Amino acid sequence: MSGDHHHEPSFIRKYVFSVDHKVIGVQYGITALSFLFLGFCLMMLMRWQLAYPGEKMPYIGNIFGEAAMPGGVMLPEFYNSLGAMHGTIMIFLGVVPLLVGAFGNYVMPLQIGAPDMAFPKLNMMSYWVYFVGGVVMITSFFVPGGAANSGWTSYPPLSDIATAGQTWWLFGMVCLITSSLLGSVNFIVTIIQLRVEGLTMFRLPFFVWAQLITSFLLLLAFPPLEAAGVLQLMDRLAGTSFFLPEGLVVSGVLQTQISGGGSPLLWQHLFWFLAHPEVYVLILPALGIVAEVIANNTRKPLWGYRAMIYSTIFLGFMSFIVWAHHMFMTGMGTKISAFFATTTMIISIPSVVILTALVISLYQGAIRFTVPMLFALAFLPMFAIGGLTGLPLGLPAADIHLHDTYYVIGHFHYVVAPGTIFAIFAGIYFWYPKVTGRMLNSTLGYIHFFFSFIFINIVFMPMFWQGMAGVSRRLYNQTVYAHGDAVQSLTVMSSWGAWMLGLAQIPFIINFFISRFAGKKVSNNPWHATTLEWLAPSPPPHGNFETVPVVYRGPYEYSVPGASEDFNPQHVTTEACSSVS
Repeated sequence: MSGDHHHEPSFIRKYVFSVDHKVIGVQYGITALSFLFLGFCLMMLMRWQLAYPGEKMPYIGNIFGEAAMPGGVMLPEFYNSLGAMHGTIMIFLGVVPLLVGAFGNYVMPLQIGAPDMAFPKLNMMSYWVYFVGGVVMITSFFVPGGAANSGWTSYPPLSDIATAGQTWWLFGMVCLITSSLLGSVNFIVTIIQLRVEGLTMFRLPFFVWAQLITSFLLLLAFPPLEAAGVLQLMDRLAGTSFFLPEGLVVSGVLQTQISGGGSPLLWQHLFWFLAHPEVYVLILPALGIVAEVIANNTRKPLWGYRAMIYSTIFLGFMSFIVWAHHMFMTGMGTKISAFFATTTMIISIPSVVILTALVISLYQGAIRFTVPMLFALAFLPMFAIGGLTGLPLGLPAADIHLHDTYYVIGHFHYVVAPGTIFAIFAGIYFWYPKVTGRMLNSTLGYIHFFFSFIFINIVFMPMFWQGMAGVSRRLYNQTVYAHGDAVQSLTVMSSWGAWMLGLAQIPFIINFFISRFAGKKVSNNPWHATTLEWLAPSPPPHGNFETVPVVYRGPYEYSVPGASEDFNPQHVTTEACSSVS
C-alpha cells in the first residue's frame, strides 16, 4: 500500500503533464521565451520591408514561397500578416505568459510559503490550453491565404471577411483567454488561502501583491473578449452579423448575403475593455519584479510600501474605466470623450506614485550594480518615457492627430519593450539561481544589458518623430509621403537598430543554456535576500520547503540598525536576527 503512495512518477507525468507549480512555471517560461523569439523574428522581417521597400530580402527571401514573397519581395498581404501575428505573439503568447505563467507560477507560491498552487491540476490545464492556443495560431501561417492579417486588434468588418487564418486566430485567442481565466482563479485562491502563519496581507512581497491584482484584472477583463471572439467566429462561420453592418461593400461589390444590423464599434468596445486592463497585466508584474530586485540591491526597504500597494489597487480599478480613449476617432461625442480623457489623466497618478517610490528607494542605498539591478534601473526611465508619451494620446485634441501613427507604436513599445521586457530580463537573472541552483555568467550578462539598452532605444526613439510627421503605423511602404526621404532615414535607422538588437540577444541565449550545466553553483540564498523563496533549497524540491516556515516580519528588512547582518529574513525570529554584540 505504501508503495502505491510513494512510487516514482513517470517522465511524462513528472515533466510533461506535471502538476508541480515549479515545473509548470518552467514550461511557461521556455514556451513563452520561444514565442518571444519568434515574434521578434517576425518584426525583423517587417523592418526589412520598411527600410528597403520593394527590394529582395537577402539570403532568406525565397524560403517564404511565391504566395508571400514572389521573387523574395514582400507582398503587402504578407506584411499585414506579420504585423498582426507579431503583436499577438509578443503580448498574448510571450510577455503575459512569462510574467504571470512563468514568474507567477514559480515564484509566488514560494514567496507565500505554500507547497504548491491551490488547484494543481487546474494549473496544468492552464498551461496546456495556452500551448494549444499558441500552436493553433502559429499553424495558421500554413493555411491557404496565410495567417491573420487584420491587425492584432482584429477590427471588423475587415476581420469578418478576411482569409481562413483569421478563424485560426480566433480559435487560438479563445484558448489563450481560457488559459488565463483558469490561471487567475488559481492565483487568487492560492494567495488568499495558502499563506503561511504570520504572513499577513501587508507582509506580502510587492511581487505577490502585483500578481494578485493582475489576476483580478484577468478574471474580470478577459470574459468580454472571449465572448467577442465567439461572436466573431459566428459571423465568420455561421452567417450571423454581430459586427457586420448593412450595405457592406467589398471591392466595389455589395455584400447582399450579409443580413446586417451589426456594429463594428461593438467589437472595439469589447476588445478595448480587455485590452486596456491588459496593459496593466503587462506592467504590474513587471513592477513587482523590479521592486524585488531594487529592494535587494539597494540593501534597504522599499520606500512607501503601503502607498505602492494602495496605488496598485487603485490602478487596477481605474483600468476598467479608461478603455474608450482608444476610440476617440469613432465620434463618441465631446462629453464621453471628456470623461475618458479625465479618467486617463487620473490613472497616470498611481503609476507615478509607484515609479516615484521605486526611484526614492534608491536614495542613500548601498547599490549593488548586478546584472538584474542594471535591467531594473533601466526599466525606470524607459517605463517613464512610455508613460509620459502616452499622456497626449489620452487627450482627444492631440490624439486625433497622433492616432494610428508611429507615435503610438513608440509609446506602447517603450512601455512593453525596453520597459516590461527589461523587467523580465531582471527577473530571469535574479531568480535563475533559485530555479537551477547555478548563476548566470555576469560578464555575458553585462554585455547583454549594455548592447540591448543602446539598440532598443535606436529602434523606438525615432518613431516619435515619425509619428509627429504623420507616418501611418499600417503602411508597408513609407516612401509614399511627400517628405518620404526624411522619414525613410529614420526608418532605416530603426531597422538597423532592430537587427543589432537581435544580435545583442546572442550572449543571453548562450548564457541561458550554458549556465544550466556550467554555471557557478550557489547556496540557497546567493543574493542575501529576505523573502521566503530564498529559504527553499536551490532548486526547490517537491513540496518546496523542508519544514513549513513561519513569518515574523515584513518582506524588506534590510540594513536594520543593531542586526548582525544587513538582511533579516522573514522566517527568522527576532532573537536570531539581533546583534550578538
